[in-house]
Amino acid sequence: MTVAGTPTAVVTGASSGIGAATARQLAAAGHHVVLTARRKDRIEALAAEINAAGHSATAHVLDVTDRAAVDAFAAELGRLPSVDVLVANAGGALGADPVASGDPDDWRQMYETNVIGTLHTTQALLPALTASGNGTVVILSSTAGFATYEGGGGYVAAKHAEHVLAETLRLEIVGTPVRVIEVAPGMVKTEGFATTRFRGDTERAAKVYEGVAEPLSADDVADTITWAVTRPHHVNIDLLVVRPRAQASNTKVHRELS
Repeated sequence: MTVAGTPTAVVTGASSGIGAATARQLAAAGHHVVLTARRKDRIEALAAEINAAGHSATAHVLDVTDRAAVDAFAAELGRLPSVDVLVANAGGALGADPVASGDPDDWRQMYETNVIGTLHTTQALLPALTASGNGTVVILSSTAGFATYEGGGGYVAAKHAEHVLAETLRLEIVGTPVRVIEVAPGMVKTEGFATTRFRGDTERAAKVYEGVAEPLSADDVADTITWAVTRPHHVNIDLLVVRPRAQASNTKVHRELS
């Protein structure tokens, strides 16, 4: 249950990694957090954890690629006093094959989750965010949205599209009481990103971070998102790129290998 005057933040992909960390930090910053993801057990456990800590959270199972489900979710949120923040975090990468042999189904799934899922949630919640008088859309993109690398064609294409979505939306709704913030992380070591990308191959996933003493953590990115969201509302952090110190670009990483 929300308390009148408490801002509500919706976080997609909140079952793990950056989404879960962002939910914890926004809740600690005074938001009622609505957790969404497909994994019911994960988000219910996280909501219980947040509530036990004295903060406020509810869990809603949601597949952001299902437009009917997203619209029903938005209608249910209409019973809340307001919806103030959307953190469009749901996404991910699949495979690292070259363009010549990449699986079109992987490309399609990445586009559906990263881009169409963000589009669905943004379209569905934008009226409520506008009605709040101080709405914020946070789109979690990636440094892959600005520079390509070998084996990343499908993911890079999706993240380029997500960046364009954020940039275009900001142009189109200027003059309304809604900010559009884009946070673009570089190398982040989370519990499942690389493992999912390499279809459970933990050895291959570990090589992504091999020799990097301090890649970003989910908490590092969540801290960045929470900072941007909690700026005075006339302050819009259009684009914030955050990388570990060891990473100068998508393809230039300092590794300490023996």
